[in-house]
Amino acid sequence: MGGQIHLWETSFLGEECICGCVRGYFILRLLLRQHDTETDEKNHQFQVQLFTIKKLICNTKLENGKHKYFSNTETAMTDHHHYHHFTEIQIPQQRYYNSIPFPSVLSTDSTTKATQLLTETVKSQKPFLESLLHKTGAVLFRGFDDVRTAEDFNDVVEAFGYEEFLYDGVAIRTNVVGRVVTANESLPEEKIPFHHEMTRGPGIPSKLFFFCEVEPSSGGETPIVLSHIVYARMKHKYPELVEKLEEHGLIYTRILGDDDDYSSPSGRSWKSVFLTEDKSVAEERAAKVGHKLEWMEGGVKRLMGPVPAIKYDKSRQHKIWFVSVAGWEDMMENNGSTFGDGTPLPADFRHECLRILEEECVAIPWQRGDVLLLDNFAVLHARRPSKAPRRVLASLCK
Repeated sequence: MGGQIHLWETSFLGEECICGCVRGYFILRLLLRQHDTETDEKNHQFQVQLFTIKKLICNTKLENGKHKYFSNTETAMTDHHHYHHFTEIQIPQQRYYNSIPFPSVLSTDSTTKATQLLTETVKSQKPFLESLLHKTGAVLFRGFDDVRTAEDFNDVVEAFGYEEFLYDGVAIRTNVVGRVVTANESLPEEKIPFHHEMTRGPGIPSKLFFFCEVEPSSGGETPIVLSHIVYARMKHKYPELVEKLEEHGLIYTRILGDDDDYSSPSGRSWKSVFLTEDKSVAEERAAKVGHKLEWMEGGVKRLMGPVPAIKYDKSRQHKIWFVSVAGWEDMMENNGSTFGDGTPLPADFRHECLRILEEECVAIPWQRGDVLLLDNFAVLHARRPSKAPRRVLASLCK
């Protein structure tokens, strides 16, 4: 073997990649064994490089009693990857579709202040993060120890530079700071079924951020599932009904009370939704977005639609399941959905959809400081019941 191999010529090596150091160590040991006929000087050069790599490994392996690249609740994997200033890690709850992890989980190996690092790195690596989000549909940022407050979370959201989407849905939410709102103020023991955010109105947010400020002692996960997987499985099981959904869309029915109901996941009153106490004004505002109101004792029935139930994702070139047809009916009487022509959805159709959603979803237990970024056109999300305390905040983007 001719020529000298230098440490910096092996692209998989470096102080930021212990995985590369380990691989480099064993490759250089193999090369050393192949140099039995070479001069002692060249063998000595290889020995020096081996010593350098071993020193890098020793200096970077541990920090504060745990693996430098992983949080203390995760196991270090031999096939983790480094992307720019992030480290992609693996957690047990992830699923894989065509070898692509869902969601992608990014952490850091930096010793600088975590919030500053995350915020500044997001600004400089936005094209990479957008590409990753497009590839996976969801990105979880974990292990940034100083992302602890709503203000920190707001800084992270602002760093992405997306335009703010003002929430006008039926869930009760309160502004916390800047662009940050409470995710849903219904009782924590209440579940929230799978849905895309704001699919029944004229405007739809493209991206959602969630932040765990207070992690629950148990439960309270935000399950996520890829919409195109749900569509493919429902299309395979019910081809004719799914075709009918594509043709006619869906009509949603929701009951809005006279007063806000903080115990309900969709507890905003019609006065809060339409920002008026005048019924005629509420009717005018509803009509502008294609909704009809039917007044009843104690509130109003709002009919929304027909709205598209199946959409085509041009950027990913597949169809997505863009409807909420399972779960809500079990929670709230007189709330439901029908085909766009008014015919009811069969019960077995709803139940199979719910089964697929639960079977395909990923439910990752929240850790304090977690930031979850979702592509709202690719991923449905839900909420599992928990016991207080639990505080998850949100921010919506156009």
